[in-house]
Amino acid sequence: MRKLVKGNVSWVGYMDWELDNFRGDLYSVENGSSQNAYLIEEEKTVLIDTVWTPHRFDFVENLKNEVDIHSIDLVVINHGECDHSGALLALLEEIPDVPIYCTSNAVKSLEGQYGKRGWNYHVVKTGDSVDIGNGKELVFIEMKMLSWPDSMATYMTGDNILFSADTFGQHCASGELFADMGDQTVLCREAMKYYANILNPFAPVMLKKLRYMKEINLEIEMIAPSHGAIWRNDPMQIFDKYMEWADAYKEDQVTIVYDTMWGGTAKVAHAIASEILSLSPNTVVKVFCISKADKNEIMTEVFKSKAVCVGSPTVNGRVMSSVAGWLEMLMQLKFKGKRAAAFGCYGWSGESAQIIQDRLREAGFEVINETVRPNYNPEQLDFMEVKSLVNALIPRQEFSRYVCTICGEIYDPAVGDPESGIPAGTPFEFLPDDWSCPVCGVTKDKFVRMDD
Repeated sequence: MRKLVKGNVSWVGYMDWELDNFRGDLYSVENGSSQNAYLIEEEKTVLIDTVWTPHRFDFVENLKNEVDIHSIDLVVINHGECDHSGALLALLEEIPDVPIYCTSNAVKSLEGQYGKRGWNYHVVKTGDSVDIGNGKELVFIEMKMLSWPDSMATYMTGDNILFSADTFGQHCASGELFADMGDQTVLCREAMKYYANILNPFAPVMLKKLRYMKEINLEIEMIAPSHGAIWRNDPMQIFDKYMEWADAYKEDQVTIVYDTMWGGTAKVAHAIASEILSLSPNTVVKVFCISKADKNEIMTEVFKSKAVCVGSPTVNGRVMSSVAGWLEMLMQLKFKGKRAAAFGCYGWSGESAQIIQDRLREAGFEVINETVRPNYNPEQLDFMEVKSLVNALIPRQEFSRYVCTICGEIYDPAVGDPESGIPAGTPFEFLPDDWSCPVCGVTKDKFVRMDD
């Protein structure tokens, strides 16, 4: 059943309430998802994207109930992955000659998945457009590597809708369709999880493309992604979040990730957490056992963090397989601007911490030299090394005082700025962008670090 999006635009996708994983077992899905397809009925009738292959027959039958499919003038495929193009085979059995507008890379991905069937491809690139009548056009913007080489976005003039493919999406099923009608806590969490686990590897490309859209003054009144809710009220909120996330994002958080055989490495993990909280009470600390927690949820927390600690006991001269697999995934996500430390117990050889350090460096983290390597179980000396590790992981400059160059007011993290809602223990770098000097009112860029 169609749902009205705006004007002559309707949602005709598939709400996948039971979906519990995506791309095999690469991505966990907790709240279902949607495969969004859109029907535009101006002077020309346009279908934007389809649904995942298992739902292809339902999709075509539902579409027949909404429109004479022989009236469809063109199909736009923003992204050729089978969760968006999976109904093309069934659809083109009905309308085999319909033009398919897509990128040149999408032709390759579609033919790679479905074979060379002589489909009527119309290859487009950034800036190309097609007139759909009533004074409106579809303008195409290549979004290469967001998240496949074949990706593009389609902008509909007049209604000012950006059909953004994977960008700005979430794996979240919602009968309300629009973001402003859904559970905001769930929606924001799922949007960040989606970005961190799927799109962050291409953050430099993302940032460049978002800046391009700002430069051309694209007027966006609605963002309609290929998964999840449509951004209707203040659609630029998610655009601005992506700008922030793509630029080496971090919060005042440290995430500790480990696995353990007989509990010793777990004791170290929790000792590190306690020491961080002792040193920096306002820092958010999260602790996860890899073999018990959801890997994508862990990665979302790592994405939010300024630093991570990763631990494993030594197993036959290596690390536990759970940790090894998780580190491989961490490397794929290409997080930037984060510090890291390694730890782990051992019985007789003790290579795990060094292996973890090497992998963290390969993953792009700034890795400190300090480790904690208890022989069998941690003892008092090992807990003293925990202090050294934490002191190295959280640079002293985070606790430095800053002075206002205009009036001489000093910001001391140990005190904070309670009258402005800034609690004690807040490092200067984590003050809100709109914070100002409590004495003269100048912005934080007028402060300089004091040499303590």
